[in-house]
Amino acid sequence: MTAPEPLLVAGVGNIFLGDDAFGPEVVRALEHRPLPPGAHVRDFGIRGMDLAYALLGGCATAVLLDAAPRGQRPGTLFLVEAEPPDGTVVPEAHGMDPEKVLALATHLGDEPLPRVLVLGCEPAVLPSPDEDIAPGLSAPVREAVGRAVDALHILIPVLLADPAAPAPLLGRTMESGPPHAAALPGPGAGGPEDR
Repeated sequence: MTAPEPLLVAGVGNIFLGDDAFGPEVVRALEHRPLPPGAHVRDFGIRGMDLAYALLGGCATAVLLDAAPRGQRPGTLFLVEAEPPDGTVVPEAHGMDPEKVLALATHLGDEPLPRVLVLGCEPAVLPSPDEDIAPGLSAPVREAVGRAVDALHILIPVLLADPAAPAPLLGRTMESGPPHAAALPGPGAGGPEDR
């Protein structure tokens, strides 16, 4: 049996629902620009139970790649540290809502969860699961995939060196909430987006 990787990079999202495919597309782009040894990159798609067990597999840190609407311009990237589950979120085994996956992992295991960061992207097209299939990323989110890969190549070496280190500010700090929240530059030449 091999030892677990110290850091998990997990693409999450449904490839048939427009910009929800952001996480899997970043994982695919990383095939051409691999991360340093010690980072295990995996596309979980919509398999929340698999991700919950992976979080319990002994990694020190996990970075989830996900499309997440936050009311910003489509293609805006952000980095936030996930709050530990507080017991109010109902675990869900058949979905990929990151908050519910963290609650499920807490429910399934006795050991503490790893540190979880979310590298997210503001979607432009995010149909609901009961709508028709809509494969393919919108133009701003497709452009954000390359910037997300660049961001990971800055973030991952820092986390591999020290899993508890504050996440590097990959842009101007623009988020409230967790102490390590940061935002990345938005699309276009204008630099960081105002939040």
